[in-house]
Amino acid sequence: MQKKLILSALMLTFLATGCATEVKSNLGLMQKITGLKTPESVVQAKNGKIYVSEINEFGKDGDGQITVIENGTKRVIATGLDDPKGLAIIGKTLYVADKTKIMKIDLDGVDVNAPVQTFVAASAFPVTPLFLNDLEADPQGNLYVSDSGDLFGSGKGGAIYKISPKGEVKLLINDTQDARVKAPNGLLADDTGNALIYVDFASGILYSLNTKAKALNDIAEGFGGGDGLLHRSNGTMYVSDWKNGKVFSVNTKGEVALVKGGYQSAADIALTKDEKYLMVPDMKAGELDFIPLQ
Repeated sequence: MQKKLILSALMLTFLATGCATEVKSNLGLMQKITGLKTPESVVQAKNGKIYVSEINEFGKDGDGQITVIENGTKRVIATGLDDPKGLAIIGKTLYVADKTKIMKIDLDGVDVNAPVQTFVAASAFPVTPLFLNDLEADPQGNLYVSDSGDLFGSGKGGAIYKISPKGEVKLLINDTQDARVKAPNGLLADDTGNALIYVDFASGILYSLNTKAKALNDIAEGFGGGDGLLHRSNGTMYVSDWKNGKVFSVNTKGEVALVKGGYQSAADIALTKDEKYLMVPDMKAGELDFIPLQ
């Protein structure tokens, strides 16, 4: 009962201004996009263009890229990244969580060969990041980024940071403050910045974090390798399970249901701006799938 009450209260803050946004439709019928190079994250801009981060080969610096999809056609607009993962758009700027730093790309007038600039260097973090993963933006222009830590080694170093519009980094919570913070991944911030929901890749547990009190509460579980996290304007959340290739929904009562399975590795999911489709990067398959929503 307590978990349901926590989730219901949290979703009320997300529903305050979480209405669906009309978006210019220039994509035609949503169809699966294939031939991507280890796609990790996806986001759609207000003009309808879809941006995908492609890691290519894990751990190989310089071979990552950003691809735009328009009218069902894909083209690379930025190269030279390391292991680009989480994406977020604020205004006309695309932000990218790239291994140990945050990069930015000016989307205004971009066609090809967009310049990639460093927004937050690794040295700006309190501790050098190990595995920057998901990115989330709030209405005030702040960014939130998860560091999943040493995933393939000690399992230590998990943390979540808040980044101001000026690029100032603040630690919100890490594994030394709370042992439940193992490998934070997908993030969801409310409009005030006081509440943050995240899913942990290592434990598969969905948590709520009071960013002021640093109070952590679990609200749902069973997500395996929890990866992407988002919410719809009706209050429903969606969580992807990278390890088991599944996407789940979580309603305001905390009830979990399978939406779709069969992926090789369902990564950082996102909604289209009109909320008609759920976009799912299937990392190992090299595909971007679209799930129609009712």
